[in-house]
Amino acid sequence: MLKLREQQRKRQEALEASKANSPSSTNSQPSTKASGAQVLLQKNLTELELPNSTKIEFPNPTDFFNFNLFISPVAGYYKGGKFTFTVAFTQNFPFEPPKVKCINKIYHPNIDLEGNVCLNILREDWKPFVSVTSIVMGLNHLFLEPNPNDPLNKDAANTFVKDINQFRRDVSYTLKGGVLNGDRYDNVISRY
Repeated sequence: MLKLREQQRKRQEALEASKANSPSSTNSQPSTKASGAQVLLQKNLTELELPNSTKIEFPNPTDFFNFNLFISPVAGYYKGGKFTFTVAFTQNFPFEPPKVKCINKIYHPNIDLEGNVCLNILREDWKPFVSVTSIVMGLNHLFLEPNPNDPLNKDAANTFVKDINQFRRDVSYTLKGGVLNGDRYDNVISRY
């Protein structure tokens, strides 16, 4: 949590410096919607308490709307893997959910081969009061308890339902970069 606050302090300093150096900084006013979205998102990020298995990184210190999330499950089928997600909020936050994509090609019932994520709070159950913490917890939960009833990867979901031991073997094999049903998966075994 201290690292997150330090990153936020650096982002704020960089943002203030860029505004001070901008020739149009005195002439342009941010839109009310963008300003409200920024304030609310910054508040969400300040209150964010990440589990030890999760880290957040801001590639651009002045951009609160886009960040990377790293999840390293310590239990469950995906234990030992390290997964990277991009999280992109829009200026319409909190009225629309962020776009969340898994960068790694993984074998998971709720993540397709293009990285799209099926998590109800990012779709039909999105409400303006859903917090960044809820999103992080939801993504972590997908690794502990995949949901075969709402799949994006139907093959993985079918194997999960029909033969849980085969599913466990397939996950273990694909986490190491194996090929399954003609698809090569990323080696995501954490080496840290």
